Amino acid sequence: MSGRNRFNEGLAPNRANYAPLTPVSFLPWAAEVYPGRVAVVHGDWRLTWAQVHERSRRLGSALAARGIGAGDTVAVMASNTPHMIEAHFAVPMTGAVLNALNTRLDPAAIAFQLGHGQAKVLLTDREFSPVVRAALELLPRRPVVIDIDDPLASGGALMGECDYEAFLAQGDPDWTAPGPQDEWDAIALSYTSGTTGNPKGVVTHHRGAYLNATGNVVSWAMPHFPVYLWTLPMFHCNGWCFPWTVTLLAGTHVCLRRVEARAILDAIRAHGVTHYCGAPVVHNLLINAPDEWKRGIGHKVRGLVAAASPPAAMIEGMARMGFDITHVYGLTEVYGPASVCAKHPEWQSLPLEEQVRLNGRQGVRYPLQEAMAVLDPQTLAPVARDGETLGEIMFRGNITMKGYLDNPAATAEAFAGGWFRTGDLAVQYPDGYVKIRDRSKDVIISGGENISSIEVEDVLYRHPAVLEAAVVARPDPKWGETPCAFVALREGATATEAELVAFCRERLAHYKAPRSVVFGPLPKTSTGKVQKHLLRGRV
Repeated sequence: MSGRNRFNEGLAPNRANYAPLTPVSFLPWAAEVYPGRVAVVHGDWRLTWAQVHERSRRLGSALAARGIGAGDTVAVMASNTPHMIEAHFAVPMTGAVLNALNTRLDPAAIAFQLGHGQAKVLLTDREFSPVVRAALELLPRRPVVIDIDDPLASGGALMGECDYEAFLAQGDPDWTAPGPQDEWDAIALSYTSGTTGNPKGVVTHHRGAYLNATGNVVSWAMPHFPVYLWTLPMFHCNGWCFPWTVTLLAGTHVCLRRVEARAILDAIRAHGVTHYCGAPVVHNLLINAPDEWKRGIGHKVRGLVAAASPPAAMIEGMARMGFDITHVYGLTEVYGPASVCAKHPEWQSLPLEEQVRLNGRQGVRYPLQEAMAVLDPQTLAPVARDGETLGEIMFRGNITMKGYLDNPAATAEAFAGGWFRTGDLAVQYPDGYVKIRDRSKDVIISGGENISSIEVEDVLYRHPAVLEAAVVARPDPKWGETPCAFVALREGATATEAELVAFCRERLAHYKAPRSVVFGPLPKTSTGKVQKHLLRGRV
C-alpha cells in the first residue's frame, strides 16, 4: 500500500467546515433560538437567555480589556448564583481558564490555589470576604479583585476595586469572543479534595467539557427546557458540566445559595424543578425532612446521585418519595460523572429491593467516553466478570483531563499504561456493570482477608436508627486490622454499640462486622464526602 489517501488530498479543514468543540457555543445558540425564555432564577431576579448572553459577553469583554486571554487564569469564589453561571461562559470566551474555588476551604488552601493557578483576576462574593482577605494576605502577588455584591449574601464586606455590575458596564455587549484556538485548549482548573498535602490542579479542555456536557443529556435522557436546581456546588468539577448542559437544552437554572432541605423542597414546588444533582448527603436531607415540607410536589423529579457507592437505603428512600434517582460515578479528572448505571426498562417490574441492588452499581461508561474497564492494576488484564474478582476502575477517552498542572510526575502516574487510574477497587458483573468495593486505601485487611468498608457501611445504613456511617481500619494486635464504625444517628433515635455490632453480624460474615462503634457527627469535605483519613487518625 502506498499510504496515499485520496479522501484527504486537497480537503483540509477550514473555517467553513471546522470549528473547535467548546461548550461556550451553547450560549449563543440558546440566546438566538430562545431569547425570551427564562434562563436563570435567583430569588426575585430573572434573566432571559438573551440577557445571559449579553452579560457574559460584557464580562468577557471587560476581562479581555484587562489583558486576560489564552494562558491566563480567572478565579471565582462564589455560591451557586447567576454570576457563577456567567463566568462559566465569559472566562473561556476570552481563551482563559476558569478556576472555580471551593467556598468552604480555609484561607491557606485558597491562597495555595490562587498562587498555584497564578490567577490574574478574582471574582469574589462578599459573603466570603473574611476568608478571601486572609488568603490574599498570604500571597506575594495580589490578583485584580472584583466584588460580587449579591443581595442574597449573608454579611461580608466589599474589598475589590469595583463591583461585578460596574465591571460588566465596562464591557461591550456586542463583543466578538476569540474563544479557544484549539479544542484541546484548557477550559478549567479544578483542585482535587486531597486528604494529605496540597491538592492537585486538574486541567480540563474544551473538547472534554463539550462532550461531557452533551453526555449528561444522553445518559440522563434529559428533555428540552429542564428546570434544574443548583444543589450541586458549581465549584465541584464545574458543576459536573451542568452549567453548559442546561444551557444546551435552553433550560432554566434555579440558583440556590445554601443546601438546606426546606429550601430545596420549596424551590422544587415553587419553580417546578425537574432535575437536580447531589451527593448522598443531599438526598439524605430530603429523605429525613418532615413530611409537611414535602407536600404539594406532585410532578416527577429526577436526581443524579454520585458517590463511591451510595447506600442502598438512600436509593430506596428516594424511590419511596417518588423521586427518580439515577446513579452516576466519576472524579474531578473525568469532568465529574463519566459512568452511569443505565437503567433497563425491564428492571421496573422487579421487586424494589432488587431494583435498588441493580441501580446501586456504578454502571457503564458514558456514551461519549471511549472506555471504562476494571483491570488488574499490575498487569492491566481485565478481571473476570464474576462480581467477585477485584480490580481497579480505569478510564480512557476524550472525557479525561489533560493532566495535573505543573506536576508531571503525578500526571505520568495517573496515566501509566495508557489508562487513567482512579484508585477505586471494583468488581464487574456478567452484564458488564461495575460495582465499587472500596478505595484502594480504604480496604481493611484483617487476618489476611480483605474487607470492603463500603459493604459494611451499606449494612449499617439499613439499621433504622442510622443516619450516616463510615467504616475504617483499626489497628489490632492479633488480626492486624479490624473494622471500626463511626455512626451518626437519626434525630430522636437510639442504638447501642452492641446492637449495631449484632445487626451487622446477622448480615455479614462475622470477621467483616465492626468490632467497635463510635457515635457522633462525621467529618466531611466540602462536597459531602466523609473524611476517612480523619477517622483513621482518631483510631
